[in-house]
Amino acid sequence: MFFNFKPKPILSELLPHQYIDIHSHILPGLDDGSKSITDSKILLEAVLKMGFKKLITTPHTMTAIWNNSPETINSACKTLCTALPKLAQALNIQAASEYLIDNHFIKLIKEQKLLTLKDTYVLVELSYLNPPFGLHEALFELQTAGYTPVLAHPERYRFYHNNFNQYHDLKKAGCLFQLNLLSTVGYYGKSVAQCANKLLKEGLIDFTGSDIHHKKHIDAFQKPLIISEIKALENAMKNNRVFG
Repeated sequence: MFFNFKPKPILSELLPHQYIDIHSHILPGLDDGSKSITDSKILLEAVLKMGFKKLITTPHTMTAIWNNSPETINSACKTLCTALPKLAQALNIQAASEYLIDNHFIKLIKEQKLLTLKDTYVLVELSYLNPPFGLHEALFELQTAGYTPVLAHPERYRFYHNNFNQYHDLKKAGCLFQLNLLSTVGYYGKSVAQCANKLLKEGLIDFTGSDIHHKKHIDAFQKPLIISEIKALENAMKNNRVFG
């Protein structure tokens, strides 16, 4: 058990100076994140206060749920930056997307240019219910098309918790891992925090992200960590500098 009585740092206080966030949902009206410019303003002011230097916004692209495209996302980003120019400039806001790997994903890869975090890095996610059929084939197609998959919040896929070798298989398949920062304070539950700790301990986490959708996520940054692999977490946060 990694929980103990030694005081742990507050998550917001552990953030590196000028942190670069590669996962957020602050564009209004595109998905389950911000609902309005006002909501976006609250989120942006909060992360700026915490010392964020750059924010890559990654609205969901999910077929038949949130049918976003590079055009809709870039348009929404432009609207936000026009409405909140000072905040947009201070946070160097950039638009990408979080792509759900499903039956339509390979088709999407072939039909359009994907929005990347930077260069070839593409943020992808899985269903929380079960891994998609043909996951490794989809990852192969993505890499064949010249992209580098970055799997969002691997610690939240509970179907892998009791089959940890699957994480190693995904890494061998060329998948990079992005940990959600709020997993380290228990926001998504104890089992997710335990998995996050193990992933960090085994050196499987490459990057981190806030995955902020709303003010409750912001508030959770003021909670203490409940994991023990703090140094590994700090190193993963620093790795985000590659997206600067």
